[in-house]
Amino acid sequence: MAQFALAGNPNIGKTSLFNILTGTYEYVGNWSGVTVEKKVGKLRKHNGTLIDLPGIYSLNPMTADETVVTHFLLEEGNSTILNIVNAAQLKRNLYLTIQLLEYEKPLLIALNMIDVAKNNGIHINTKKLETLLHVPVVPIIARTGWGRTELEEQLQHTADQDVSPLRVNYGDLEYFIEQIAGLIPDGHISKRWLALQIIENNETVISTIREKCSFEKVESLLIVAQTALETDDLEKIIRKVRNDLIHSIIEEIEEVTEKNQQKKLSTEKVDALLMHRYLGMPIFLVVMFLIFKATFDWIGGPLSEILDGLLSGPITDWITAGLSVMGASSFLQSLVIDGIVAGVGGVLVFIPQIFTLFLLISLIEDSGYMTRVAVVMDKLLEKVGLNGKAFIPMIIGFGCNVPGVMAARTIEQPKERLLTILLTPLMSCSARLPVYTLFAGIFFAANQALLVLSLYVLGIVVALILALIFSKTMMKGEPSMFIVELPPYRMPHMQTLFRSTWEKGKGFLRKAGTIIFAGSVMIWFLSYAGPAGFDVEMSDSYLAMLGNFLGTLFAPLGFGTWQAGAALITGFLAKEVVVSTMNIIYQAPDVASLQVVISQHFTMLKAYSFMAFILLYVPCLATVGVIKKETESAKWTWFSILYGLAIAYVLSLIIYQGGKLLGLE
Repeated sequence: MAQFALAGNPNIGKTSLFNILTGTYEYVGNWSGVTVEKKVGKLRKHNGTLIDLPGIYSLNPMTADETVVTHFLLEEGNSTILNIVNAAQLKRNLYLTIQLLEYEKPLLIALNMIDVAKNNGIHINTKKLETLLHVPVVPIIARTGWGRTELEEQLQHTADQDVSPLRVNYGDLEYFIEQIAGLIPDGHISKRWLALQIIENNETVISTIREKCSFEKVESLLIVAQTALETDDLEKIIRKVRNDLIHSIIEEIEEVTEKNQQKKLSTEKVDALLMHRYLGMPIFLVVMFLIFKATFDWIGGPLSEILDGLLSGPITDWITAGLSVMGASSFLQSLVIDGIVAGVGGVLVFIPQIFTLFLLISLIEDSGYMTRVAVVMDKLLEKVGLNGKAFIPMIIGFGCNVPGVMAARTIEQPKERLLTILLTPLMSCSARLPVYTLFAGIFFAANQALLVLSLYVLGIVVALILALIFSKTMMKGEPSMFIVELPPYRMPHMQTLFRSTWEKGKGFLRKAGTIIFAGSVMIWFLSYAGPAGFDVEMSDSYLAMLGNFLGTLFAPLGFGTWQAGAALITGFLAKEVVVSTMNIIYQAPDVASLQVVISQHFTMLKAYSFMAFILLYVPCLATVGVIKKETESAKWTWFSILYGLAIAYVLSLIIYQGGKLLGLE
């Protein structure tokens, strides 16, 4: 079975192309760092597999995800390379293309964003580019699928044809390239390419070659080359030759009209506003406020009320009648109605709000605005030991903390990467949204959007304070530079937008059918059974016993009831299960009934303290698992659990006790 590797710079449509060629769906975003590990899919039109590799600018890896690409090239030498290139940014993209051509394997160039280039007044002579690089070039628009048929036809042809490697002449360095290549044993990888990577100080390649040859001789040759060529930076010679070659290619194939300058001026004007030193952050907060306003008041809220009426009325009545007709026992009826329907249904009513939030976040992602927010945040993050790139995993964490933690792989500095992994779970993910919605509808009905925005901002502020503390104490490191490519502004593509929303929301539905379902059954059983047997009073159940223990600890925070304690225990599975637990404990048939009961146990101040605790306390089970995987450390995993719990306790204590001192209770 043929194997194709999809390689290119960050944020140029690799994942979009992967989706249309395989018929599957992976997360797509108009920013760098969406692909953080290689993904494998079966090609729709060929008997082969396509591997989506992380975005890189050069084969010399700087980050953990970029190392994936170098390892792949070293280990999978028989793959055909599908190099996706941004037609509107050819000068920057061709540097990687030259490195891949020197790899001496079959290669096909997918010239993406041809529409963006045209709109910017850039015309590219693709036939001339094919001639100069000795490889086929197919113009495409990955977002819409335009050019897919031609690309699929060319893929198989490229895999079967002989390779015509691009031979770049590096002048006086050529002698040393040949000498180093001569010391490398034969294998499935071009010895010339390996020699070039060694000269470029690619540590991943060097660690592989060191085991296979007498590397002392290679190091001696490098010293001789530095002396002979009168430079300590041999890589600089290689970069200059490649950049000169790229410049000559661009001059021959690219024609730029005045429209390009007009487009640049328009973009610069918008950027000047959105990334303004003083206005950038307020604009972002206004955007987030409008998103929450639409989620709770304009779109999501009204739809949730309709769904709640259906679930608590006709649907529950049908299920109850069906169980009666089947002659189900009282035990089974209680399990289904009081456990599964109450638990899972109590969370499902928030689906419209969650999908609305995902839709609007996908909208601003696809527009190119999110990367601008990272730039706005850079100066602030720099002061606390991070840089703007760390804000991208945090923004992703607004949807779900799991991919947010994984996205930290794109950060170059190990210290900053670890710090971002530990802080991303403090971002308010969509799983907390049902809890916010439930309490906001009771105590903050007129200002739900503002209330939720305050919790999102609270998570960011706490993360910044902790970043400063951690970076000044146990995670000291060298300061880093923030370099990010600003994606073009573009109108979101409707098909991509709705598919992105569905895929994000599908994860919530999947949890409803697995974790929340299982959690609801477990919670119901603990509430149904006790030391005295089954069908006991709720206050005498095992669940009440567990909740009472925590309730005593949480009394200073304002929610010292066993019901709140029990809900927080089950919230470790997934934050949505907090609502499921309350639905079962309070035996509420619908959200309105649950809100009435909760209003009798909480006040406005207690409710805000509880929501702040939900925001910050231990990450959910899935997030803990991915933290362990990404850090490869039990120590840091336990640290993420314990410090979150401690911070949540202290902050909720300050909110509640401080509020009481101010007379808010």
